Amino acid sequence: MDLPTAQGVSGDRIVLGVVSDLSGPFKPQATARTSGYELFFADRNAHGGVCGRQVELRISDHGYDVDRALAAYFELEPQVLGFIDITGAPMTAAIGPDLLQSRALAAPASWSAALLGNPHMMVVGATYDIDVINGLEHLRGEGVLPDGGVIGHLYLPGDYGENALEGSRFVANQLGMSVSAQPVAKNVAEQIAALKAAKAQVVVLTATSAQTGQAVAAARALDWNVRFLVHVVGYDPTIADDWTREHMVVVSSTAPFAADVPGARAAAEQFHSRYPDALPSGPVVDGYAVGLAFTAVLEKACAAGDLTREGVLHAFHDTNVADTLGITAPLRFSHAGRPSSTQSFVSKPDALVPGGLTVLRPLFESPLVRLKATKAK
Repeated sequence: MDLPTAQGVSGDRIVLGVVSDLSGPFKPQATARTSGYELFFADRNAHGGVCGRQVELRISDHGYDVDRALAAYFELEPQVLGFIDITGAPMTAAIGPDLLQSRALAAPASWSAALLGNPHMMVVGATYDIDVINGLEHLRGEGVLPDGGVIGHLYLPGDYGENALEGSRFVANQLGMSVSAQPVAKNVAEQIAALKAAKAQVVVLTATSAQTGQAVAAARALDWNVRFLVHVVGYDPTIADDWTREHMVVVSSTAPFAADVPGARAAAEQFHSRYPDALPSGPVVDGYAVGLAFTAVLEKACAAGDLTREGVLHAFHDTNVADTLGITAPLRFSHAGRPSSTQSFVSKPDALVPGGLTVLRPLFESPLVRLKATKAK
């Protein structure tokens, strides 16, 4: 197809960049998510590719180091049409200003509300604060979190943890509750003890998967029968056992690996076929969803006859619905400054299913999310 193109596009190929954390604290999630991209585009390429072109991924590891991420970005930027992954809020913040100059579309592996103001960022799904609001709504419905209660929150400083904490504080402010917040420090056991002393009925965990494991171990050692609400970014399937099944729920705007929705089923089938001996996890499905969303935008740009970066951006801002086959709610990128989705899944740890999570509650939106959107206008 003869149409205007940009760097990263040739007559038979579209090249996309991945700047990820394949050796740092988010390695398990980043590796699984990258597998999701690879599975999606391998299948897509086998069925004709995108706009009659094969999609190639060029992958670079930053090890959760901002300087390494910047170096990787500047090396890849002249070679690619856009970035299907930039992992880590600090890395995304550092790279963001140059995206305004390069005009490249990027899908960050971050769901921080702070990214919504950047017109080059494709945030696939609900932001951290919205997920937390929906998760706390679920626990209220279970009777675990009474009005006037105490929400404990152990969070990783930075956009991830602090944006999630905004969700806890919004719920508390609306319902006459209080929040006892603890930034992650070296001794997580002391922080869990402090949250127990504060009489928290629920502890929200927005940290790394290793820190989540430490927090859970500390609560067990204290014989504290508290309920944990864990954001999926900090969940590791290896902690799925009888105790966590009884004491933990996991919130996410993307479906778990074992979810019975078409997109997750397709990702799981391809994962098991390509990696028969590997243990799957939820971020495989995250990557698959991003592949679907990014492809929807590229196809829209192709249909409009413009595969330049400007053409891709125009298609992105004009996308009212991107279908991820049930992995997320239908995504809307046309509302600038607003999340593409406001619905979340709630799941429970389950060692008997691939990926370690079983859906408790399919996609839903808390009334408090709608209230927050109204107040933001």
